[in-house]
Amino acid sequence: MTHARQRPTQVVAHRGASEDAPEHTLAAYRKAIEDGADALECDVRLTADGHLVCVHDRRVNRTSNGRGAVSALELSDLAALDFGSWKSRDPSGGPRVEEPDWEHRPEDREATSVLTLERLLELVSDAGRRVELAIETKHPTRWAGQVEERLLLLLKRFGLDTPTGAEDSPVRVMSFSARSLHRVRAASPTLPTVYLMQFVSPRLRDGRLPAGVGIAGPSIRIVRGHPAYIERLKQSGHQVHVWTVNEPEDVDLCVSLGVDAIITNRPRAVLDHLGR
Repeated sequence: MTHARQRPTQVVAHRGASEDAPEHTLAAYRKAIEDGADALECDVRLTADGHLVCVHDRRVNRTSNGRGAVSALELSDLAALDFGSWKSRDPSGGPRVEEPDWEHRPEDREATSVLTLERLLELVSDAGRRVELAIETKHPTRWAGQVEERLLLLLKRFGLDTPTGAEDSPVRVMSFSARSLHRVRAASPTLPTVYLMQFVSPRLRDGRLPAGVGIAGPSIRIVRGHPAYIERLKQSGHQVHVWTVNEPEDVDLCVSLGVDAIITNRPRAVLDHLGR
């Protein structure tokens, strides 16, 4: 079944233009904006001294030249690390056989340093056009509630915490944790929330979402394996934002099912494929 769309499928840059530049860096987000992405996706974690930084993994080992858990490091510790050079290296330690478009240069210090959510919000504010943000909360149990609290305080500073309605909001908060989304909804009822899913919970197979959540965030594996579930979500009145969609055939599948947003490492390629 093909759905008629009222708005074009939104293209969301997953951790920035993360195929071309190191994920979660200023370089990756600048590239995504240049590429024409409709929105930017980021993960946020809380440092030991209370700053929200854009880092996916619990530890910094994979994406920097340092080691340790984000929650155990202060912002100054993270600022001393290089979050860019790994992108130019072969995983085995040797030179890359095929060099990416992006090249790590030591002089581009700010572009490949740890990125705070505050700096990302500044970048979006200065973009010169509407660029939305999809912010995923990540946190260990000991920071329960603090990530959401700091996030909403920061959004308030930028005037982004109380949109007039979900359709008008340039920011949405995503999480695999229904409890995290409940905290956000309780503090900011009009801020859109996205329930991320790696698999379909048996109690939600009829198209329901946790109370108050209006957007489903299934993986592309769910979409491929259970297209009828996407139909049920749409019939229940929910938006559907799918991650991580990189292949043309998956883009076509999402569009045919009426998916509202495609989250991708390749925003320019997806936009080209959609004729944009």
